[in-house]
Amino acid sequence: MNTEAEVARKRVVVLPGDDAAPEAVGATMDVLRAMKLDIEYIEFPTGEHWVRKETEAKAREAIDNSDSTLFGSTSGKTTAILYLRWGKQTYANVRPCRYLKGFRSPLKNPDNIDYVIVRENLEDAYLGLEGPLEQLAPMKPYSRILRAPIDTSANGRYSIKVITEKNTRQVARFACELAMKRKRAGGKGKVTCTSKYNMLREADEFFRRICEETAKSYPELHYENFIVDDFARRIVQSPHDFDVVVMPNLYGDILSDAAAGTIGGLGVAPSGCYGDHYAYFESVPGTAPDIMGQHIINPTATMLSAAMMLEYLGFSDAAKRFEEAVRKVYAEGRVLTPDQGGNAKTDDFARAVIANL
Repeated sequence: MNTEAEVARKRVVVLPGDDAAPEAVGATMDVLRAMKLDIEYIEFPTGEHWVRKETEAKAREAIDNSDSTLFGSTSGKTTAILYLRWGKQTYANVRPCRYLKGFRSPLKNPDNIDYVIVRENLEDAYLGLEGPLEQLAPMKPYSRILRAPIDTSANGRYSIKVITEKNTRQVARFACELAMKRKRAGGKGKVTCTSKYNMLREADEFFRRICEETAKSYPELHYENFIVDDFARRIVQSPHDFDVVVMPNLYGDILSDAAAGTIGGLGVAPSGCYGDHYAYFESVPGTAPDIMGQHIINPTATMLSAAMMLEYLGFSDAAKRFEEAVRKVYAEGRVLTPDQGGNAKTDDFARAVIANL
């Protein structure tokens, strides 16, 4: 374990994002600065100022010369998110689902929910392979389910998902390594794979099979798989059973939000996107344009994402102090934002976290 004194100075790009996201990032930066770590922050303007291409070019250059990026959320204005994902090949989107006392969970017994969704982050249905149905006419597509040709003359659209062995195997290996790390810290040592392999017998079954093959290289782990609709039920009915869950991009995007809902909502849901040589960290909630300027956005997700970033950068002690300070604020229950049943402002929450450092 690294101590703060042993970690070399790091460079972190800060992209505050769009709409209300910069308010959460600003509060998080207040805490990070209060911790006085050996980190140089390269801060960029909010998305509303990204009207010139030079800004994106400068951001890409800064990212290439940094150790990590703290990202708010974008509604499309802060375009560097595309470079952070595909340009830096951050193939594993890690979304912890961990309940802290004081979170406003709708479940009767959320205590001890603690698992991680690992979402493949580069392919599946998110490659933009869509268009008018008539474009498929030269292919003469044939449905094995209907046992008939597809009518490409109909007014409609198509969308193609892509699952490759390379990307599946690397995200499966990442999930297994994470499960091993968690096991060494007292975790369950279990990997769960989920996809719609019963219906999508080529793409999703391929994903499931590659994950199963990869998991066999980790005999210390328990491996299981569930059809994705069954898994959706289980995250509500028996979330305590899970440890590390790996799934394709689209399902991971949807079900990680559902998982966040079981512990207290998107406002408390952090995430990090990891590649072999780079990682960036962003909160799950989105930009919350409806509350922009009200300074009531919950910064918890961004703060816990920043704590994940500190862990990645080698500031393990600082990451734990940050998480513990957030935990104490919720345990005390006096300074919470409206989404968690309180009436505190975003900056009030930040000050409470700083007080608990």
